Amino acid sequence: MKFRSLIRKLHGTLAPIVLLPLLMTVITGVAYRLSKDWLGLTRDQVHFLMTLHEGEYLGSTLEPFYVLLNGLGLLWMLVTGSIMAVQNFRRAWQRPAPPKSTSS
Repeated sequence: MKFRSLIRKLHGTLAPIVLLPLLMTVITGVAYRLSKDWLGLTRDQVHFLMTLHEGEYLGSTLEPFYVLLNGLGLLWMLVTGSIMAVQNFRRAWQRPAPPKSTSS
């Protein structure tokens, strides 16, 4: 299997798995910061958002694994996505421009 197709396949396989945890981390992190800064809520009032953000609801045993896998999943998606983007740019750059028509 070619490197390009392997990267695409692995990226596509892992994307649905990491989507929900990463989305939850982003949404709760932004909501926490905006709730404190813009809405003037206290840390105690928005602690539930930080509990979701950090995966505390999983307990002290699973929380570090959640954080680790969330970070590794994000790095994987960034690296493989970047590789695919660079390959697409290279392919588009190497493709000759279509001939211009001279009809008037």
